Amino acid sequence: MALSTTDIPQRAQHFLECGIEDCERNCEFYCNPCHQRLCKQCRDEHLKSPENRNHEVVLYQQRKRQLPVEKCKIHPTKNMDMLCEECQVPLCSKCATKGDHQRHTLINLETIYEEKFVLFQEEVSKIHEFFLPISRDFQKEIKQDAVEIKHTIDNIRTSMKTEGESLKSLVDTVISENMRQVDQIEQSLLEDLSTQDKTLNDYNTYLYSLSKELHKCLFSTEPLKLVCEKKPKVRSIPETIKPVTPGFTAGQYSKSDVTKLLGKIHVPDTKAEKRDIRPIESVYNTAMKPTHKQIKEDGKKFDMKQTMSLSASVTKVREFNVPDVSDVWHLSLDQSDRLWISDSDGTLVQTDLHGNEVQIIKESGEWEGYQTVTQDGDLIIKEKNKVVIRRKTQDNNIIDYLKTGDWEPKSVHSSRINGDILVGMEKDGEAKVTRYNKTGKELHNIQRDSKGQRLYRNPYCITENINGDICTSDHEAIVVVNKSGQHRFSYTGQESKFHPFGICTDVLGHILVCDTYSNTVHLLDQDGQFLSLLLTQQQGVYTPLSVCVDNENNLYVGQYSNTLTVYKYLQ
Repeated sequence: MALSTTDIPQRAQHFLECGIEDCERNCEFYCNPCHQRLCKQCRDEHLKSPENRNHEVVLYQQRKRQLPVEKCKIHPTKNMDMLCEECQVPLCSKCATKGDHQRHTLINLETIYEEKFVLFQEEVSKIHEFFLPISRDFQKEIKQDAVEIKHTIDNIRTSMKTEGESLKSLVDTVISENMRQVDQIEQSLLEDLSTQDKTLNDYNTYLYSLSKELHKCLFSTEPLKLVCEKKPKVRSIPETIKPVTPGFTAGQYSKSDVTKLLGKIHVPDTKAEKRDIRPIESVYNTAMKPTHKQIKEDGKKFDMKQTMSLSASVTKVREFNVPDVSDVWHLSLDQSDRLWISDSDGTLVQTDLHGNEVQIIKESGEWEGYQTVTQDGDLIIKEKNKVVIRRKTQDNNIIDYLKTGDWEPKSVHSSRINGDILVGMEKDGEAKVTRYNKTGKELHNIQRDSKGQRLYRNPYCITENINGDICTSDHEAIVVVNKSGQHRFSYTGQESKFHPFGICTDVLGHILVCDTYSNTVHLLDQDGQFLSLLLTQQQGVYTPLSVCVDNENNLYVGQYSNTLTVYKYLQ
């Protein structure tokens, strides 16, 4: 089968046949002067010939590209096989000996063609291995940024509306109180005036009556009796008080005062950072030529994901007790392959993977034992009925790390992807998951889906999958959102009742969750498809509370006792 050089893929030598007629063996070598594909046997025969003895025969991948045949336009019988270095134009042998090119430097055109071919091939490789991947990653980042910006702006709009409604409510309250006060003043003044009016009415009646009696005396049939009558004494006019009417001082405020009350939009004055593009030399040379250690580590991870699968059956590896805890409420694995075990009474115990205790922490107050370990090795602790999440540093200092305001933390998890802290919280019947960065700055809240429906009721436990999904063990459901907070799916179990509790993920993206109602551990894929009941009551599981997977892919299951059981479920 004959192939032209333009039809031969660069790395397809194991698909090529030897170019010698009637030889169907695989091509391994290439004769550069003859531009001939050769197998090992044909190479040996080729070099035995005296005229070929000095030919350069190389591995096929190291071959020189054959110069495409192109006839000279001036001398149609001649092929162009030289390059004038000064004029940078291809020439045939006749052109080279005539005209302007006679004293110019001439270069073998095939050599230049090979150099340019390799150069352009390298550029194509860089495009596909460096420029396109980075450009596509930037596109993904831009789309993700757009999603996060929309989420952030939506939160700002919600906050603005909330502030506005709050201010309106305060304005209504103040106006109502002022109205009630002015009504009381009006009623009091009118009552005083009414009393004074009645007093004067009574006085007027008295005057009319007295005037009538005196009139009788003046025009009596016995006029001389008037001489003996005493001078009448008229009662004084009752005192009355002129009311003091209230006034109203209008509020002194401006638009800036209202802005202070309602808050305002502010754009950080920090300069926007350019997306980081590492030098092509460092990326191309280092990334394309990894160290032996990188090859070994990356290969191990790749091989693990490629070769691992679910075992046909689950095998118990070992079992051990942790005497200083009453139950295994929650489990975390730290960077040094040690377990943090916490119970519902406020005790935290650090052990190795075989249950040998390393340290114990017991503080005042009951804990609903939730903890997680950061990328730096610090322990993050959520205390029961507190709105503060604490951090125990590696030098054994315990500090207040996150303050959650009116929201009570229910669960906590430190991301192994970027170190962010995820916290499940509750307040007044509402629930949410909040993402914080490593320094404790709030990044965004996840509370409702795209239709405005509440996602969470009671976020007991929380974890993160290898694809960045946030997996939450909630009231009667597993709720999974992507890293931007968009709802992906909810899993509600296989029976009429489902009480999920402890939750974790593994290297293959599986979701493992405890069901305290059916005494089982469910296994889901990362898209929420039910795979199996990994562990059941028949295997000795009773009220499973916590799960985690170590770096050797062993599954640890904690129950409503101080016993930890280790299983192997991947092969």
